[in-house]
Amino acid sequence: MLQKFDPRNRDLIVNINGRLVHRDEAGISPFDSVVQGGDAVWEGLRLYQGRIFRMREHLDRLRSSALALAFAQIPSHDEIIEQIRRTLAANHMRDGVHVRLTLTRGVKITSGMDPRLNQSGPTLIVIAEFKPPVYDRSGIKLITSSVRRPPPDVLDPKIHHNNLLTSILAKIEANVAGADDALMLDYRGFIAETNATHVFLVSRGQVLTSRTVACPEGITRTVVLELCRQHSVPCEERDLSLTELYRADECFCSGTMGELTPVTSVDGRVIGDGQPGATTKKLCELFRELTEREGEPVV
Repeated sequence: MLQKFDPRNRDLIVNINGRLVHRDEAGISPFDSVVQGGDAVWEGLRLYQGRIFRMREHLDRLRSSALALAFAQIPSHDEIIEQIRRTLAANHMRDGVHVRLTLTRGVKITSGMDPRLNQSGPTLIVIAEFKPPVYDRSGIKLITSSVRRPPPDVLDPKIHHNNLLTSILAKIEANVAGADDALMLDYRGFIAETNATHVFLVSRGQVLTSRTVACPEGITRTVVLELCRQHSVPCEERDLSLTELYRADECFCSGTMGELTPVTSVDGRVIGDGQPGATTKKLCELFRELTEREGEPVV
């Protein structure tokens, strides 16, 4: 799975601390914390017909992550929303758009990891791209990566941070293996998530997903669990082994970038009959209906 360049994004206007500039002219200081040490937090949001789905939940998670990293200053939700609005307006965007928010600790007075060197406030970067869901709706293939997700006592996944090297290393393994993405395990050998999405499996009519021990508190993951409960689909959060996935009837991934995506093969094992299953299709349709009627207007 390789994303392709969308010509509509050739002349994007991006937003850096409220300054709207062409994508080719944008830049941040080499002394910014995100450059110096990946010291930043981020969110991905999706725009549907002028509305951003679950925007407040995303901004809550951004703020929670920044608080955990002891950012001295954090923009308010309203301040961030205003910059999102300005960016979308500058690009004449209304639908089929993915928005990437990055909040860094800001520019340092000199190179170094000490947060006390950050004395000028945070840097907010808003990138909005024309980008439909990125995965093949007919199903994707996964391989299990040798790279493990760290436990909370190493790096808590509840901090939605910019240190994504473990994900990148896992994705490299998937690329080499000819798979679409990589399945990642926690330190105990249970399923955590993929390099980019949460994982669900369906077994005997029950939807199962991992606990948030070594994976983040996903916004789309939460929506899927809500839909299951609202529509009487049995669901459970618990530790899941690879064997349970291999013998599952269905499997799918969830995330803002790709929404809900069927998984048809893992480590060469065909999942179910190798086609998107009935429960997966039902949840995909329920999710689509939800995004059509919910969301906060920003355009």
